[in-house]
Amino acid sequence: MVLNQPPSPESWSYNEDVWISPTGFREYDCRWRFPEEINHLGLAEVGKGIGTYFNKLGKPNDIIVGCDFRSYSPAVKNALMIGLISSGMRVVDIGTVISPMAYFARVKLGIPNVCMVTASHNPNGWTGIKVGMEHPFTLTTEDINELKDIVYSGGTQSKDGGQYKTYSKIAYDYIYYLTKEVKVGKKLKVVCATGNGTASNFAINLLKKLHMETIPLHTEPNSSFPNYNPNPESLVMLNDMKRKIRETNADLALGFDGDGDRLGVVDNNAEVIYSDKLGLLMARNLSSKIPGAKFVTDIKSTSLFSTDPVLALNGAQTVYGKTGHSYMKRQVHEVGAILGIEKSGHFYFSPPVGLGFDCSLHAALQVCKLLGDNPDSSLSDLYRELPQTWSSPTMSPYCEDLKKYEVVDRITTKLNTFHLEGGLVDGKKIDRIMTLNGARVVLENNSWFLVRASSNTPNLVVVCESTSSFEELKNIFGFVKDILKSEPSVGDFDQTLR
Repeated sequence: MVLNQPPSPESWSYNEDVWISPTGFREYDCRWRFPEEINHLGLAEVGKGIGTYFNKLGKPNDIIVGCDFRSYSPAVKNALMIGLISSGMRVVDIGTVISPMAYFARVKLGIPNVCMVTASHNPNGWTGIKVGMEHPFTLTTEDINELKDIVYSGGTQSKDGGQYKTYSKIAYDYIYYLTKEVKVGKKLKVVCATGNGTASNFAINLLKKLHMETIPLHTEPNSSFPNYNPNPESLVMLNDMKRKIRETNADLALGFDGDGDRLGVVDNNAEVIYSDKLGLLMARNLSSKIPGAKFVTDIKSTSLFSTDPVLALNGAQTVYGKTGHSYMKRQVHEVGAILGIEKSGHFYFSPPVGLGFDCSLHAALQVCKLLGDNPDSSLSDLYRELPQTWSSPTMSPYCEDLKKYEVVDRITTKLNTFHLEGGLVDGKKIDRIMTLNGARVVLENNSWFLVRASSNTPNLVVVCESTSSFEELKNIFGFVKDILKSEPSVGDFDQTLR
């Protein structure tokens, strides 16, 4: 029986009863504040639910389990594994790894099922599980909802045959896979920033294997994150990377997130290259080698993919898709794309480039190869070759989990009405509103803004881009702020653009 109300972590009930907050079952993975929103018995019940669901579908009984470096992740993993084993699953514990290594282990060990214990880039105090049952995919929203129903209906089932064993070499195997046949052709001076997170040892090792001159920045693993949360989309981490570039005159800075599946980059001029435009540089380079290549980019990304002259010359095609690692893996596969790109820093490399999943180490490798393929150009030189746009950072006004989707639905309705009535944004007509993931409003000059619900946290997501000027960007942003102020459930949003 799953409790309906949260027990105090100091109470008898917390240690004797199953507690799982329903808000932790999200669009494409699970995220809870720990221990407030789930206890160890709840984690065991989720593990048992995963095994029950896999058994119901007739999936193999073997499953890979890994965890990130947070201080409480091994205990979370152990509780999850107890539940998995009780449902008859044969667990292969690969230890403390980044998420891409757990995905790679599916290929290396020939085991399609995976559970990675991680809260990704969420701050300390969060835990979560990324689950998959077929390489390279992770669970869909429908799968997550089915899992939730099994757990809350008391439908978990015990089964004999559960086992436990370990495999400790997956980090070595993966670094070897990435670097075994790679020659960058240009020795670079690289700042390696990991925010003391799980990627710390692995990122340094990768760059050394590539023979880069490496400048460490907070690369000592420390689960308390004493400097800042390892999130390369955060301005705090990016500003620290910019500072280090100025101090060292490095060629670039590479920033890795808490579970090693997202990358942020600062160029040699200490300018941030947001991941959608970094992805466009990668796409240009890859399409020059693979004519007619296909790409998928998420709904938060720059409009330049639809107008870029180099991609057009190379016969490349780009499709805009839904934000989120489960969505993107499937969209990349369905389209036959060689690269998927998310503005948040996820990069998905598929055959013949990669194995179909997102990885910061592989993305870092591709950035180094991009510079090696253009030996006479710096990263800032390549960035300046892109048509100029003016973009906001990704902004996240608070909106509680139980209300955020309804809020976005109401905002979308308001925007559609505004469009039908001929409303103007900074004097421009609305060309179209894309609603595959929130509302992306595209103006007649290809400038745009997006409002959507965050899949992982109690927030909305807001992004704006102007193809004309910074002044237009500020005016578009002002329009968005006014829309958000009409919704009482949205937290204060007084951010300004600079």
